[in-house]
Amino acid sequence: MIGYDNVAKSFGGGRIKAIDGVSLTVQRGELLAIVGGSGSGKTTLLRLTNRLIDADAGAIAIDGRDVRSVDPIALRRGIGMVFQNGGLFPHLSVAGNIGITPKLLNWPKTEIAARVDELLHLVRLDPAQHRNRLPHQLSGGQRQRVGVARALAARPEIVLMDEPFGALDPLTRDVLGGDFRALHDRLQLTTVLITHDITEALLLADRIAVMHRGRLLALGTATELAGSRSAYVAELLRTPRRQAQRLGALLPRDGAA
Repeated sequence: MIGYDNVAKSFGGGRIKAIDGVSLTVQRGELLAIVGGSGSGKTTLLRLTNRLIDADAGAIAIDGRDVRSVDPIALRRGIGMVFQNGGLFPHLSVAGNIGITPKLLNWPKTEIAARVDELLHLVRLDPAQHRNRLPHQLSGGQRQRVGVARALAARPEIVLMDEPFGALDPLTRDVLGGDFRALHDRLQLTTVLITHDITEALLLADRIAVMHRGRLLALGTATELAGSRSAYVAELLRTPRRQAQRLGALLPRDGAA
């Protein structure tokens, strides 16, 4: 569904290589997580996908079509995007935020209204209680749910997610992650999820791409990553293992509080 072929991107007049010859494919219906530390290039790669920025070299194709042959505005309107903290327009209501892309695509008002209510139900928000609220009247988890609904409004096949749950408390983050994975499967989406949390990636993704200093170090399932010879990947996987061991020692085995 998405193909990256030897993609490169630099900043600062070529001094900073944000993406350095990355090649990978995202299969139709797959949830691919891209993990790595700050400065690894993961967010830059996401922004190249829908041409928020353009690559210096290489090619990116969606469904076999080079993204450079598509008008960038039309490209973005056909791809759902979820940002950290929701990225909602503060002056628009929940309904206005969710309906913004269908409105730009000239959907009839009645169809937009019906789609807003449908999506609010889908992300587990009561339309009667939430459609007229402004973003500042919502909790962090509610804003993220609205952000997901907005990304799905125009029925995209592809959703790009940039640290969508990173600013949430652990309980809300876990619930929303599970809810989105269920939506991904139900709607047969193709999703690219950017996260710095390897545990989140392991729990949600079909495959994981590990990036470091602009390069792709490893790509595969959890089992495949466990067999990687990269020292960086091995260290990355030690964190959830250590946490699981410590939790196993601390928590009662019968599950009692």
